[in-house]
Amino acid sequence: MIGSRVQLKKAGREYKACCPFHNEKTASFWVSPEKQFYHCFGCGAHGTVLRFLMEHDRMAFPEAVEELASRLGLEVPHEGASGAPQARDNGSQGLYDLMQRVAKFYAEALPRNPRARDYLTGRGLTSDTVAQFGIGYAPDSWNTVLKRFGAAEAERRALADAGLIIERDPGRASARGGDRHYDRFRDRVMFPIRDVRGRVIAFGGRVIDRGEPKYLNSPETALFHKGRELYGLYETRHSRASLERLLVVEGYMDAVRLHQSGIPYAVATLGTATTPEHFRRIFRLVREVVFAFDGDRAGRAAAWRALQNALPEAREGREIRFLFLPEGHDPDTLVGAEGREAFERRLESTLPLSEYLVRELSEQTDLAHADGRARFAESARPLVAKVPEGVYRELLTARIAEVVRLAPQRLQALWAGEGSGTPGASSARSSVAAQRQGIPAGAEKPRGRLSAGRGSLVRQAIARLVRFPSIAGVIGGEERAKLDTCAEPGIELLRELLDDLRARPLSVPAQVLERWADRRGGEHLGRLLEREEVLGDAQAAALELKATLAKLADQAAERRQQALEARIQAAGLSGLSTEERDEFQGLIGRRAGRKPGSQGSAS
Repeated sequence: MIGSRVQLKKAGREYKACCPFHNEKTASFWVSPEKQFYHCFGCGAHGTVLRFLMEHDRMAFPEAVEELASRLGLEVPHEGASGAPQARDNGSQGLYDLMQRVAKFYAEALPRNPRARDYLTGRGLTSDTVAQFGIGYAPDSWNTVLKRFGAAEAERRALADAGLIIERDPGRASARGGDRHYDRFRDRVMFPIRDVRGRVIAFGGRVIDRGEPKYLNSPETALFHKGRELYGLYETRHSRASLERLLVVEGYMDAVRLHQSGIPYAVATLGTATTPEHFRRIFRLVREVVFAFDGDRAGRAAAWRALQNALPEAREGREIRFLFLPEGHDPDTLVGAEGREAFERRLESTLPLSEYLVRELSEQTDLAHADGRARFAESARPLVAKVPEGVYRELLTARIAEVVRLAPQRLQALWAGEGSGTPGASSARSSVAAQRQGIPAGAEKPRGRLSAGRGSLVRQAIARLVRFPSIAGVIGGEERAKLDTCAEPGIELLRELLDDLRARPLSVPAQVLERWADRRGGEHLGRLLEREEVLGDAQAAALELKATLAKLADQAAERRQQALEARIQAAGLSGLSTEERDEFQGLIGRRAGRKPGSQGSAS
């Protein structure tokens, strides 16, 4: 998989190349078929084949799984009945094939229609751009697509399922001699909408002259859900440009013209406001998103809707910004008038979400008076409530407190008094509960350290389990139970990993990393696998693992014995319970049994 995208050279049992994730002249990127793992010693990029597809091809996790499965001819099982289950059954491939054939038909029809061709030329599009985006033309006919692709009843059903034809009212169909269907798209420039794998799933059609609606999209189908898709995302992800931000615009032509002008990170919504699913897709790829809107009334209304939908996704590490264009311009015309460099300079002076929120609310009130500031705070309260708890919400609250001239803590307290669902209420209740238990404020949720320690026994055991996960099966229940009393740094991760691999065995390191990708400690496992350690083969690793676990158990027993001895020295044997005396006796006997020449017993 990696070799089809990166020029690899054999280097012993592994392969090396110049890293595809950063510019370098000396190869520091290596791929291990045995470990099913890649790592760059220059920039630190590492992972499995799934991570590679996600980072290199910019796929989301489910899409990477689908891509691998399709190469192997496997069907991916999907949980639940929601979403687009029909698009995943055995008939879905037929719909994808049909959409591809219709897209080709539209593309081939474009050169034969001077009006459509001249329209695109007049909008400044080159032939290369038209080909890149697969732009075509739907003939000015009621049934060209129907006749060409719907000769049989099953084919007509497929066309209807794909949203390419519309069924007439029965009365009108009868009057026209039984012709029950007609083409949805007629005399329009056609923009194929592709999914992340490049498959055509829908179309957007634009009128050439005057007419309504100006843009006509495919309806919701088994393949297409407009609240999930972004036009141009496939082309953006395959532009191979350094992707640091996404620019979200409103029209197909805006996105296409921006790509042609050297801004290959532009995408367009499909006639709907930006949805939570859109944001999840965006933030899987980048940390910054800029919304570009016309400066008129409609543009400002669309921007405010985008802000409200963005608030639940606003958190530290992410930037959500807004760009308002000069009156009378949209991204298409503006980039044509001033060029890429001037347009991108505008992106450096965009409004952050927090400042846009403050600006809009400020324009609705008179902040010179207490009444206006109180109204401002009340308007901001439900908006801030949508933001997840964390640093970003604290900073946003502080910005609003600055505007209304209150201390942030005071504003939070006032908001919290309004009800349990308001900002600050949850954290306030947590702090009160913590104080009742004698826990210092701010220390309610201590996070345990996962470091296993450089070269420690725990780290050695984890490294062997990650490198040879199948050896977990050689550890018996009694050996595992002895780890419960161990308190070494990182032991919790070792116990979890060992239990998991004993219950659900794996065979290669990449499987371990993917299973632990979203668990606490997953990054530590990846770093262990990066090390060029000599761990021998699986058989030797199994023996070493057993020996390491035995040493950990001995250390735990020794520490427990020392603790009991300290208590005896302080208070005598009476300071121990009956159970602790028996435990102490057993520990002494266990230690004596390990001495050279011992018979393994002690009284």
